[in-house]
Amino acid sequence: MTTEIDTAHAAMEAAPEDDAVRLRFYERLADSELFLLLASEPEADDDITPEVIEADGIQYVLVFDREERLADFAERAASYAAVSGRGLAQMLMGQNIGMGVNLGQASSILIPPAAIDWLMETLGNAPEEQMARPVEITAPKGLPETLLTGLDRKLASAAGLAKSAYLAGVTYDNGNKSHILTFIGATDGAEHALANAVAEALTFSGIDAGMLDVTFVPENSQFAERLKRVGIGFDLPEPEMQDDHVPGSNPGMDPNSPPKLR
Repeated sequence: MTTEIDTAHAAMEAAPEDDAVRLRFYERLADSELFLLLASEPEADDDITPEVIEADGIQYVLVFDREERLADFAERAASYAAVSGRGLAQMLMGQNIGMGVNLGQASSILIPPAAIDWLMETLGNAPEEQMARPVEITAPKGLPETLLTGLDRKLASAAGLAKSAYLAGVTYDNGNKSHILTFIGATDGAEHALANAVAEALTFSGIDAGMLDVTFVPENSQFAERLKRVGIGFDLPEPEMQDDHVPGSNPGMDPNSPPKLR
């Protein structure tokens, strides 16, 4: 089975000078659930010992985007932890340890420590809060397809955080013009995560000095009705119900509370 990381890696290999393609690979890596090969069974959920290899004097932990790929590489009954790519990058940041991804597969790559630090700095580009009142809403114009695709992909992973989102052109009361992405019916407390998701989509689209405003309105607001008439809509999927599992309960799946490396 070809995975999203396989596809993004192949595109990057085919266009090594294309910064936008390389950014999309790192975006897929950050957004993916990965399986981290462990040297031993974890003593606790927040205390794990990864398997480490060394190449050219640099240590690398080993991750795979499919459990069967990890098993094929280990050739033994192996312990592993499910981690998000961004959670693992946070764990490794500043540790001078790289990430070996899908070794033995077509998408095999060694990501050095400097690239891990760069990825975390890129993911840390948080949006800034500003105050301005929209006075005109229009159809969006001139936005690159890479941004629209990136938003669609990013919002598809934000299940349950809002009902929908609309992208439109906007003019503010101070005369400034921009584009605005408005989330309708956002879950309480989800605003920060949604704004960060949009910021990441903008960053990884490869647009230089791009800007996209984000706002939140209730489902029954007049502003939402205006957006639906002229904007581009994005449907956020309903969250999947999972029995006997709390999302993010595996080690590393919550980047705000990553496990400790030993």
